Amino acid sequence: MLQTFSKEEVDYFMFGPYRISSGEIFLKTTHSFAFVNLRPVVPGNVLVCSKRVVPRFVDLTDEEVIDLWTTAKRVGAKIEPHYGAGSLTFGIQDGVYAGQTVPHVHVHILPRKEGDFEILDEVYDELDRKERELKKRLDAEAERKDRDREEMVAEAAELRKLFEE
Repeated sequence: MLQTFSKEEVDYFMFGPYRISSGEIFLKTTHSFAFVNLRPVVPGNVLVCSKRVVPRFVDLTDEEVIDLWTTAKRVGAKIEPHYGAGSLTFGIQDGVYAGQTVPHVHVHILPRKEGDFEILDEVYDELDRKERELKKRLDAEAERKDRDREEMVAEAAELRKLFEE
């Protein structure tokens, strides 16, 4: 079930140790929320995360698993045409040895287009690299910079409109 935004509602959710403000969140459901990515791998790379901060997929309740993947499906169905993509990559890294750097269950959703990566599966290497960069909070000389808050809030507002029904 979708929840609406209200002024009484908390203005952020936690993503592991990071605060994700309501301005960066474009969809909330009973057990999950979807938000724009600080360092997207491709345009439209967003995340769906459990509201409850748990590090591993097996830590989720059955209801949370159903909600997480139903939300990911719903988000993917909207962002694929919105970004002019022809496919989607759904990615989850479950645990440190799987490349998870933020200790909180989350699904990356990437709208994919022809030619976005020379070798299609290179997207997974890029996801791993991006996750490591986020954890390190790269310095100013890094190749891919954090997006500014205004850009992220604008993107979330645009995506939020896709879910108004």
